[in-house]
Amino acid sequence: MPRSKRSKLVTLAQTEKKGKENKTRLFDEVRSALDTFKYIWVLQFDDIRTPVLQDVRNDWVGSKLILGKRKVLQKALGETIEEEYKDNLHQLSKLCEGLPGLLFTDESPETVEAYFKAYSKQDYSRAKSRAPIDFTIPAGIVYSRGGQISIEEDVPMSHSLEETLRNKLKVPTKIKAGKIILEEPYVVCNKGDVLDTRQALLLKQFGVAASEFKIPILGYYDGEVHKYDN
Repeated sequence: MPRSKRSKLVTLAQTEKKGKENKTRLFDEVRSALDTFKYIWVLQFDDIRTPVLQDVRNDWVGSKLILGKRKVLQKALGETIEEEYKDNLHQLSKLCEGLPGLLFTDESPETVEAYFKAYSKQDYSRAKSRAPIDFTIPAGIVYSRGGQISIEEDVPMSHSLEETLRNKLKVPTKIKAGKIILEEPYVVCNKGDVLDTRQALLLKQFGVAASEFKIPILGYYDGEVHKYDN
């Protein structure tokens, strides 16, 4: 039985109410942090990975990291001189771009800068990202690392994965004497290629953690705004 228009309106109203409540909570959270901490840093978290967020939160206990919709964060800081919560915050608001994060802390600028300059995380490439390396699976027995390390240090890939490689990931494999075999080398990607979902899954399957994730600093506030050029 199709839903009535009335029930759809109720659902939409509930969604809008929840969305407004979340924006209000985020706005208030930023304002509270502005009253609590000495420094506010604007960080860029485009294409954010969960392990990266966990690292930052764990390493900055005692500080506060807030992520959310860019427009809400900008509103909380103040987008104009008339709206800014504290002097010069409208200038910091302008630095928020992409998917920004605000780090509120009492740690010195030197400490924060050194941390994010040194921080990097190796992770698997995702679809639509660019391949950071050339990767070809050698002919013969298919090993778990696909030729990235010597066969003396590697192990043959489990035969149970052959069907996934052949059917789902479109690699022309076969089973021979209980081992996964390739008749000829198979090119997964070349450096600079825009990866599709299948290629990204193959890189992950063979343990190619080739993407380096860093967190750019866009600027910080200590009463004045200090901008970074990345």
